[in-house]
Amino acid sequence: MNTLRFSKMHGLGNDFIVINAIEQAVTLSESQIRFLADRRFGVGCDQVLLVEKPQSAEADFRYRIFNADGGEVAQCGNGARCFARFVRNHGLSDKDTIAVETASGLIYPTLQADGSVTVDMGKPVFVPSQIPFTAEEQANTYMLALPEHGKVEISALSMGNPHAVMLVDDVDSAPVAEIGPLVEAHERFPERVNAGFMQLLDAGHIRLRVFERGSGETFACGTGACAAVVSGIHRGLLSTEVSVALPGGQLQISWPDEQSSVWMTGPAEQVFDGEIAWATLQNK
Repeated sequence: MNTLRFSKMHGLGNDFIVINAIEQAVTLSESQIRFLADRRFGVGCDQVLLVEKPQSAEADFRYRIFNADGGEVAQCGNGARCFARFVRNHGLSDKDTIAVETASGLIYPTLQADGSVTVDMGKPVFVPSQIPFTAEEQANTYMLALPEHGKVEISALSMGNPHAVMLVDDVDSAPVAEIGPLVEAHERFPERVNAGFMQLLDAGHIRLRVFERGSGETFACGTGACAAVVSGIHRGLLSTEVSVALPGGQLQISWPDEQSSVWMTGPAEQVFDGEIAWATLQNK
């Protein structure tokens, strides 16, 4: 093939280039991924997603995620919903629920009759060494020292990728652009971290902005929404069913109890299909 075929998709404005790596051979370097993600010179996206054949008998597909900076990460909730919609739209599966391998384990997206997708996001992880996060002992919250900004209180956990969640009075005026990069690159998070800014409305509703590692602030972050709700429940602030308002729209998050998975439901939209010449990519 002389061209690389792809689909442009989004989940609440968190946008993706989704590539079928089952029916075409795909090997991309970090610089090529950065080019594809570039909004002026490439296609433009927050993440590049690869749909691959599974490596285990338990899974239907393998799901790989690359941030806009070219780095590979283990999980992306909005991407998981788009992954499920992509394999249905492109005739790769007729199942309503698919088993998908990720670098952090199996997930099970389910296509709903109304077009939304529900994803079993697995159980949250709070053990600092497994997030990973440097701390003397596990706690509900931690104080994080930031240069020129004093200390901020965070919840630290993993939803297959690391998250730091901060409570703010108003997400509209929260210093996401200033504090987000400092938290993302903080030395206590050796693999960097997604920084969430959460405003409590009531026990069943929050507003959220997320500064994602490797991508900057996005319109929506599925794992960030899960992490925010879990942190709020852990701190006794939220109920087990929460509506999360992100800049790109609404997600529904459920965490029945600490022995259960976190469940996320939201939309997944295909914008267009496209092709790009391999010759263009070979120069990047």
